[in-house]
Amino acid sequence: MADPASAAAASWRDRRFPILFVLGFSAGVPLPLIAGQVLRQWFAESDLSLSAIGLTALIGLAYANKFLWSPALDAVRPPVLGQRRGWLLTIQLALVVAIAAVGFGDPRHAPLAVALLAALVAFLSASQDIVVDAWRIEVLGEDDGAQAYGLAAYVWGYRMALLASGAGTLLLVAPFGWSGAFLYGAALMLPGIAATLLAAEPARVARAAAGWRARLRGSVLEPFLDFMRRPHWLAILLFVALFKLGEALAGIMTTPFYRSLGFTREDVATVATVFGMVATLGGALAGGWLVGVIGVRRALVVTGLGQMLSNLMYLALAQAGHSMPMLWAQVGVESFTDGLADAAFLTWLSLLTNRSFTATQYALLSSLAAVPLRTLGASSGWLAQALGWPNFFLLTTAAALPAMGIMAWLLWRLPEARR
Repeated sequence: MADPASAAAASWRDRRFPILFVLGFSAGVPLPLIAGQVLRQWFAESDLSLSAIGLTALIGLAYANKFLWSPALDAVRPPVLGQRRGWLLTIQLALVVAIAAVGFGDPRHAPLAVALLAALVAFLSASQDIVVDAWRIEVLGEDDGAQAYGLAAYVWGYRMALLASGAGTLLLVAPFGWSGAFLYGAALMLPGIAATLLAAEPARVARAAAGWRARLRGSVLEPFLDFMRRPHWLAILLFVALFKLGEALAGIMTTPFYRSLGFTREDVATVATVFGMVATLGGALAGGWLVGVIGVRRALVVTGLGQMLSNLMYLALAQAGHSMPMLWAQVGVESFTDGLADAAFLTWLSLLTNRSFTATQYALLSSLAAVPLRTLGASSGWLAQALGWPNFFLLTTAAALPAMGIMAWLLWRLPEARR
């Protein structure tokens, strides 16, 4: 029998995995630019208020509502390259143009115009996520080992994109300005276009449908009815929606919080982004191992508690003030525990998906996961102003408790085999 290292090497010779790495990279590029660190840094340097920066969470509402148009991406076939690759190429080309356009805005004088352009990028990015997730699940089939390797490839590509798009863009602002930095961000989409052209179109699960009513039921209604037939489906959806609540509230305010303590753009790029990415990838590896040892749902409880308690590191940093060692410690702990939790969470979402409705169901689940960040997260600026940094981060820690209670209940009610 081949040893695990040889099996892993053989798997990575399969071109599906390097393509998934690049598609994961393409999926990760837009997020820091328009719904994360880069745009908030730009807004903070443009002297917008904490409340206004908090409202940037609404830019990413597309991520929380992508299930609304995912049935169209499941049902409508583009004229070229097939169902999945045709949509991917169309969306990726549009993203190149839209990201470049954001960089030519001016948030100091026209913040609404910049926000609207960013919202367009978010819509296109969320659409790309739908298609990449569907391609990943379909092309890897029912092989759990292939799905695990594929998810690892995707996550590593996605995380590398957050590094290149986040830290890379911030470090290029000084020499090239915000417009030049966003042009660089747009160019980061080009490898994804190449991967789309090189990828194979996956086989689809055939679903017989005659007439528009049957097609509408098959592509829109059936995916939701199928999920609602699962035991305790409502509790599952509530857990998915609440799992990232504490992280969402804290994450929106990270950039202005660092700035209020006197940390520079370069500090944020090197420590919070570069080192944070290394710590996150380490956490993802450890999370994958933990899932294999104790099972995905137990891992969700353990990693969720770690993710919750890591928010207390913000309190320690607030007390320390402008302390580089404490910044390194806070970023390391918070990023590592986020990587742990993400590994368990993404694995669980993939396992919940019925292959007959891949795009729609995965979009529903990942949309629910984005709801706290894109809705309640918008109030984070107001909460930070009203409570002050220490009390605000205590609130974000407590916000993770409901999800932990729901998962503990699911562990009690459902055997592991049912997931």
